[in-house]
Amino acid sequence: MTILDTDWAVASLKEFIHATEQVGYNNRGNTGVVVVGTHQRVSDTKAAELAYVAEQILDRVLPEWRRVDNKTSEERQKARWKYLRDWAGRGIAALEREVELQEKLGDTAPRVSAGDFHSWVWGGASSLWRSGHFREAVEGAIRKLNAETQNKLGRRDVSETDLFNQAFSEQPAVANSPRLHRMPDDGSKTFKSVQRGARMFAEGVFAGIRNPLAHEADQEMPEQEALEYLAALSVLARWVDESTREVAS
Repeated sequence: MTILDTDWAVASLKEFIHATEQVGYNNRGNTGVVVVGTHQRVSDTKAAELAYVAEQILDRVLPEWRRVDNKTSEERQKARWKYLRDWAGRGIAALEREVELQEKLGDTAPRVSAGDFHSWVWGGASSLWRSGHFREAVEGAIRKLNAETQNKLGRRDVSETDLFNQAFSEQPAVANSPRLHRMPDDGSKTFKSVQRGARMFAEGVFAGIRNPLAHEADQEMPEQEALEYLAALSVLARWVDESTREVAS
């Protein structure tokens, strides 16, 4: 995933704020008509274009901005771009002072971005994650991972734990049951260990993450916990994606 261009993002947010500022009319023309009041620097069409870009930046920098918007559509219309302008200002501060804040607040630990997880995982989770449905986002990622694994193996007759147990088996492939090898089968203990590790890890994912979620449909989970679950799923997704498909000879 491409790293966010901080300079471009800051410039785009500043452009939106400047463009939607209310300024007084210039009454020094030759018409003789005096106009009193204020107007927006740019047309609503141009402002909407800049607002769209600002929204995409804020989704990356301050994703919570959408979830805390408790204004009605009528209130937003009256305020025009004020709500988004306020968040754009926060976004600029977050981008420009992130390094300084981390140093001053003592937080120098590496940060994990869900957008950098394997595309299967984030692709299955992203839309639900952005709306604050973290538990459902994890479930979506699991469904996507399961489906992509089925696609790679060309199977629809098994899924989840059974699918991965067969896929990462140390035994040779048999008819209608291909294997996924993370390394060439050279008969070594390393090969068997790698296969067993992937198989047991997958079983742990479904037993420890997928199954409990099915019984907690009415319970939301904390964002950090959901992020850690997505990280585990991303590991498994990369193993599947990078493995070689082996069929019976």
